[in-house]
Amino acid sequence: MIQLKNLSREFQVGNQVVHALDAIDLAISEGEYVSIMGVSGCGKTTLLNILGLLDTPSSGDYILSGINTSEMNDDEMANIRSTKIGFIFQSFHLIPRLTAAENVEIPMILAGHSQKMRAEKVAKALARVNLTDRSDHRPEQLSGGERQRVAIARSIVMEPEVLLADEPTGNLDSTSGSEIVELIEELNQGGLTLILVTHDKEIGKRSNRVIRLLDGKIIFNQTQQGI
Repeated sequence: MIQLKNLSREFQVGNQVVHALDAIDLAISEGEYVSIMGVSGCGKTTLLNILGLLDTPSSGDYILSGINTSEMNDDEMANIRSTKIGFIFQSFHLIPRLTAAENVEIPMILAGHSQKMRAEKVAKALARVNLTDRSDHRPEQLSGGERQRVAIARSIVMEPEVLLADEPTGNLDSTSGSEIVELIEELNQGGLTLILVTHDKEIGKRSNRVIRLLDGKIIFNQTQQGI
C-alpha cells in the first residue's frame, strides 16, 4: 500500500542543511499496524507528515496505493488527504465553539457531502467511538479522553484507508490513554492501516511492526508478534 523509495527531506536552517529524513526506503502493507519510534528530533513527525501529504519530500518517491504522490499537484494531494487518510494528533485540534458532532462533520462539509449523508456518517462515527450520548457537547464539556474520541471520530468519518496517529495519548492520563490505544487498535482490526508515532515503549510493543529512526535514517525495522 505504501512505498517510500530513497526518500529524503531537507530543511535549510540558517547556513546549515538539516537532513530530517535521509534516503528512506520503506514498505507498509494494507492493514498493518506499525509503530514509529525514536528520540526527539529523529524524524518521526516529518515522516508522518509526508505519509499524510502534509509535507512533500525534497527527493525520492512516495507511492500510495500505486500512485506516485510526488507527481501530484496540490489539489490532487488535498483530495487524497480527505478521502484516503485520517489524522489523529496529540493536541485534539477541536473547534471550541462547535459540538462534538459538528467537529466530526467538518471533513464532510469541506468535501461537499449532502446534509443527509453528513448526519448519517457523523452518527456512525460517534457510535464507533462510544460518544453518541455526548454528540451535542462542546469540547470544554468533555474530558481529555472524550475529546480525543471526538478527534478519532473526525478522522474516520470519511472512511479512510490509512490512519496516522502522532502521539495520540500524549495529553491523556494513563487510563484514558489505554482506552484510546485500544480504540484505534479496534479500527486497525477492522481493516484500517494504522501508523502510530509514539515515545511510549509499552505502546510500541503492541504493534505488529516497530520502526526506529535516528538522525533521519531507519536503524531498526522489525516485525513482532504485537498484541
